[in-house]
Amino acid sequence: QLQLVESGGGLVQPGGSLRLSCAASGFNLQYHTLGWFRQAPGKEREGVSCISTSGRNTHYLDSVKGRFTISRDDAKDTMYLQMSNLKPEDTGDYYCAAVLRITTPQALCVTGNPDAWGQGTPVTVSS
Repeated sequence: QLQLVESGGGLVQPGGSLRLSCAASGFNLQYHTLGWFRQAPGKEREGVSCISTSGRNTHYLDSVKGRFTISRDDAKDTMYLQMSNLKPEDTGDYYCAAVLRITTPQALCVTGNPDAWGQGTPVTVSS
């Protein structure tokens, strides 16, 4: 059974940083395109950042470019999202996702149609 488990969310002040982790169990992440999505209260889920199987290709939501960095460590079956200079509008539940079919990071982030979702970790940016 494919399982993804996020961790690292929490409460942080504007301008602060957080590092989210997404660990896989029951399968290897190596052949999956991966992504981070978020859902703010009252809004639809949106793709924040996605990464190719090789890690060489990435896609970012315009509003997080230059502040967020996605990465993966296939040896640990784990994906990360380093978030810096956080803003109140970054508040939401953050979900990781994985897809096995051939696709691009941009396609995954835009369509949001993965094979597996994590349960989500909350991020609150507030003073």
